[in-house]
Amino acid sequence: MTTKTYPETWDLETFFKGGSGSSELRQHLDEGAALVQSYADAVGGFSAPEKAADAGRVAELLEQTKDVMNHLREAGAVIGCYAAQDTTDKQALLLQGEMTSLGAKFQTAFMSLQQKLAKSDQAVWDELLEQDDLKAFAFILGEWRKKSAARLPEAEEALITALSVDGYHGWGDLYDQLVGDILVSVTVDGEERELSVGQANNLSSNPDAAVRKEAFEKLEDAWEEKEEFFAKTLNSIAGFRLAVYEKRGWENVLREPLEYNRMKEETLDAMWGAISANKAPFARYLERKAQLLGKEKPDWYDIDAPVTESTATIGYQEGAEFILDHFGKFGPELQSFARTALEDGWVEAEDRPNKRPGGFCTGMPLSEESRIFMTYSGSMSNVATLAHELGHAFHSYALRPVHSLNRGYAMNVAETASTFAEMIVADAAVKEAKSEEEKLALLEDKIQRSVAFFMNIHARFLFETRFYEERKSGIVSSERLNELMEEAQREAYDGALGEAHPHFWASKLHFYITDVPFYNFPYTFGYLFSLSIYAKALEEGEAFEEKYMALLRDTAVMPVEELAEKHLGEDITKQEFWEKGVRLCIRDVDEFLELTSQEG
Repeated sequence: MTTKTYPETWDLETFFKGGSGSSELRQHLDEGAALVQSYADAVGGFSAPEKAADAGRVAELLEQTKDVMNHLREAGAVIGCYAAQDTTDKQALLLQGEMTSLGAKFQTAFMSLQQKLAKSDQAVWDELLEQDDLKAFAFILGEWRKKSAARLPEAEEALITALSVDGYHGWGDLYDQLVGDILVSVTVDGEERELSVGQANNLSSNPDAAVRKEAFEKLEDAWEEKEEFFAKTLNSIAGFRLAVYEKRGWENVLREPLEYNRMKEETLDAMWGAISANKAPFARYLERKAQLLGKEKPDWYDIDAPVTESTATIGYQEGAEFILDHFGKFGPELQSFARTALEDGWVEAEDRPNKRPGGFCTGMPLSEESRIFMTYSGSMSNVATLAHELGHAFHSYALRPVHSLNRGYAMNVAETASTFAEMIVADAAVKEAKSEEEKLALLEDKIQRSVAFFMNIHARFLFETRFYEERKSGIVSSERLNELMEEAQREAYDGALGEAHPHFWASKLHFYITDVPFYNFPYTFGYLFSLSIYAKALEEGEAFEEKYMALLRDTAVMPVEELAEKHLGEDITKQEFWEKGVRLCIRDVDEFLELTSQEG
């Protein structure tokens, strides 16, 4: 029974009082501008190191880099929260534009520092990294040197960064604004309601097929109505990115996302190879689900539909206690941390209009806190999302003892921490189900995540890969984008899909994020990678938590292949590693098919 009341709206006042019009925030931004200018001046007066004795000066610049970066990230994270919690907050949008410009100025100086460091002779460089001041930064400094060697001359990279403010990131900002203005009317429980995109998306798990269908069709109409705007936006983002790649001599569009995620292409190929070879059981699951819903194949809006009468909602307070209880069975530190986050107002969960769709976790490096954004409507899927985002926040917490410059973990390992936390809750829920009906509902919720990572994410990857290849030859029309999207969905779902979602390319924010290209495959990586970690956690019990936190602390200072070898003793460039994880997910499908055999 719930004994604690957890706030359902987050506390942002602890950072800057007064919201997007805060005078404290204004002062912070003005100080940030001064810090960036001072940093740019310092980098401008810096020359490539010529001897080991220059290590002290390099270390000073690294500290200055950290200070400016954290100052900007604190403001950017809070402003992002303002924009997400209220899409009508025009001041927040203006501040985001200001942050983009300030960030671009910092990025120009930062890249200049990296390029100057890269000009040192190899012998001098090797000596520098042996100095006490720089030993701890050997990995990231080596990474900077390698990236600088692959870039254009400093002046050209600075020009690209400056032009990206309005010519690249501006398109991403436009997408957010376009989606924020969309409202659709859907009849729920006999009452017509005007809903934001996020609220309408939550109806995908509504037990009433008519409600799911209406919400899907109304959203599809909204995407179609603005499809030319979205097509223009997507083409412009991709065109800018491809033009930069061409100037740098990069032919493979996966080069940047692979480097960003610190992984080899053979690792990515092995992962997708294992999934593609094992799609059949998940296609059978979808076909069985369709039968239970009275159809031959599930339509897009049926993918998240419940298949049992066990559709009672779980309130936010109960969901929070559920998470804390199961986190506690993994380890005391995860549970204690999550309790603090829930009690201290780190989570924005209220179901209300004008919120941005989706969920995220963002970190405030100066305050060493995180904030979690989602729209909680009472489904088990919402509970899993909350656990997922708390996993992200715990990752940041685990890295507190580490220098800020060694905390820059990539998205794939970020998704490892989040999906691991999600898995603790989902797996325990299935095992502790009080009835067969409840077990089936929870098991199906768990399988839905496998379908999302193995099929939905795969469809996004296939679409984006093919879209970029076609974009190299010119603008890709909205009609063609619809075709590419549907083709990718048909393939990724192994022919098990009824009505597809051709405008998914317009509806998914991840395609429009300019900071990180190919915002898709890291989710699947994290899901399967976390299965191996979870298997070890089950073997070792609470004793594993310390080892897990050690793994998290290493996520930003080595490639993922090395991370897996060090902490799991696994070679993730081989398909066999990934197949072990997929087989664990197939067990869930087998159990589902067995439980539903009489109905089927």
